[in-house]
Amino acid sequence: MTKPTSNHRTVFITGAAAGIGRATALTFARKGYFVGGYDIDEVGLKTLADEIDRLGGQSHTGHLDVTDADEMTRRVAEFTEVTGGRLDVMINNAGILRAGRFDEMDIAGHHKEIDINAKGVVNGLYAAFPYLRETPKSMVVNLASASAIYGQAELANYSATKFFVRGITEALDIEWSRYGIRVIAMWPLYAQTAMTENIKTGTTDSLGIRLTAQDVADAILAATEPSFLRRALHQVHFPVGSQTKVLTTGSRFSPAWLTRVINKKLAHS
Repeated sequence: MTKPTSNHRTVFITGAAAGIGRATALTFARKGYFVGGYDIDEVGLKTLADEIDRLGGQSHTGHLDVTDADEMTRRVAEFTEVTGGRLDVMINNAGILRAGRFDEMDIAGHHKEIDINAKGVVNGLYAAFPYLRETPKSMVVNLASASAIYGQAELANYSATKFFVRGITEALDIEWSRYGIRVIAMWPLYAQTAMTENIKTGTTDSLGIRLTAQDVADAILAATEPSFLRRALHQVHFPVGSQTKVLTTGSRFSPAWLTRVINKKLAHS
């Protein structure tokens, strides 16, 4: 592994071994970023590093359980030691998706989903902050979801974790603006990854699973390089895909009762 030069931008990605995380890592590598890819899947990380090498990019990978705050702190510190303290982009991508009726699913699974999707983001934010603060024009990208528009039947717990991501994103974008740190959230609908292979809900029947991991990765990259208008408006939430954009826009102007009716109909509930 070669250390990045001073003009290399750097990105740290959780859940990078597969799916959206992997596509994002490769997309940022093609853009010239020094990529930090972290996951519990070390075999997947090895193939990721090899693929980045073949692209002519540079990376540093390592095991990471995002629910372990101490390990998160160590991994971010190790990465920034390699980069000379520089952390341009922190992407909190790691997450799991469990579908089904809330009361028919085991409580341990609900807790695990909260630990990864919510606590894992907190751990990433906390560990990355000292390095983001010292890197000019740094930013955080949190993976939220279209399920943060309105609570989703058959995805109740997952949806709640994404509301958490939405809230902490909005709050820290305000708090951390004093340090020049931008905090944003990506809002994809269902994407074609291993996470959704066996998912079948009312909303998957109604809306399908149309996005690819690359669609989301491209949207993440674009959000880190916003247009003048997006910068001027200080956009925080970025819907991914035409369906999410329609749903998001509709929710802004729809009364709460109508938003509920629409979501109930989409969920076939």
